[in-house]
Amino acid sequence: MSTSENILTEELLSGPDIATTVRRLAYEILETCRDDKPAFVGIYTRGVTLAKRVAAVLKEDGHDFEIGTIDISLYRDDLDNLGATMPKLESSGVPFALEGTRVILFDEVIFTGRTIRAALDGLMDYGRPSKIELAVLADRGHRELPIQPDYVGTKIETTRDQYVKVRFEEDDDQEGVFLITKNSETDS
Repeated sequence: MSTSENILTEELLSGPDIATTVRRLAYEILETCRDDKPAFVGIYTRGVTLAKRVAAVLKEDGHDFEIGTIDISLYRDDLDNLGATMPKLESSGVPFALEGTRVILFDEVIFTGRTIRAALDGLMDYGRPSKIELAVLADRGHRELPIQPDYVGTKIETTRDQYVKVRFEEDDDQEGVFLITKNSETDS
């Protein structure tokens, strides 16, 4: 655990722990989808990385899955509240037909469900999948919308004011899942 001023950071999963969790998630998806061939769609940024990692694990065993990406920036329900801090736009890419396709949507953490709602809106602009399922590396609870993941790497007990940060080597030059807590002892 590290402390910086009034912020406590606790590592929940190390790099090797993440690799094990991704492998378990991949095989759970494979077992559930054995009769279907779903396509993967990752939500920018770390959902894309998670989808690619799961696909790479399955490719090692000879299973190839198409991967798409979705940027939810323009589908967010809080754009009016962001002011000048607009999110960086990425380019979405769904290089396969969604019509009639089973899709597994990937995000690194699920919290309120609002990111997933935005991703569902964005996916519908590309077509109508036969089914959409959700895979997350970490579920921290505290939903505001009735959205639940179908595949969960790990569940993390948090309070609403804590934050779960996933770092992937590809995106952050660091690997780990961290629980960030404001240290109220130093607030006085």
